Amino acid sequence: MTIIKRYLIATYAGFWAPFQAAYTHRYLLFLLFKRDITTRTSGTLLGDAWLLVQPGLQILAFWFLLDIVLKIKFPSRVSFVDYFLVGMLSWLFISEVLSRSLNVLSEFGGLYRRAVFPVLILPLLPLLLSALLYIIVMGVTVGLLEGINSIPIAILTILLLSIWLIPFCYILAIIGLFIKDIGQFFPFLISVSLYLSPILYMPSQMPESMQWVLIMNPIADLMALIHAGIQELSWTWGNIWRPLMLWLLLLGPGWVLFRRAEPHIREML
Repeated sequence: MTIIKRYLIATYAGFWAPFQAAYTHRYLLFLLFKRDITTRTSGTLLGDAWLLVQPGLQILAFWFLLDIVLKIKFPSRVSFVDYFLVGMLSWLFISEVLSRSLNVLSEFGGLYRRAVFPVLILPLLPLLLSALLYIIVMGVTVGLLEGINSIPIAILTILLLSIWLIPFCYILAIIGLFIKDIGQFFPFLISVSLYLSPILYMPSQMPESMQWVLIMNPIADLMALIHAGIQELSWTWGNIWRPLMLWLLLLGPGWVLFRRAEPHIREML
């Protein structure tokens, strides 16, 4: 079998296998999903509501600071607050999924050692929980900012981001378990990605000598597409093909990496 054929088979598996696993083990996934929510909110007065209250409070804080206190002006027909909130919520969703994926195997390590279940569904848990939360938060926020007609686009945005993040979830789950030092450095990388992505500024405001940073940053392309879809701002074909090519390149290797490391996961835990 040629290398290209093996790669295409792995890419196909990397795309369909997570969906098949989620459907096959949907009842177990639902139980783990409920357990994850309970663990994160146990002992609090508001309980599960905190999962929605936290991002809601962040939105209110950003809105008050940027619109009421600082009154920031923006070189666009879209106000800075609207532009920032749409980009920031998308970035918060991405960063939460990636950060939790790095530690998801360790988080559920105790349960996995005591019970026998397919470990390949674990990297999907942070993605599913965050997607559910941000579909609600993003939908409500965009509905208030851009109107009710924009809500379906906001929901579609989170769904497409979720599909794009699947290979990253599997890769980071393995890296986070086997290379512990990454967990110490990763928060810094996530913070840097905020400032190197057009969230606090428009792409045109980046100096010409630094435009290559946006080209090399897939999150910058995603932000351009999100703003284009929700707020009808400009985009380029490069904003589509660069993250799409990265996704296609990682699907196969990410799945193969996880499957080959799977027999050693229990030992590492």
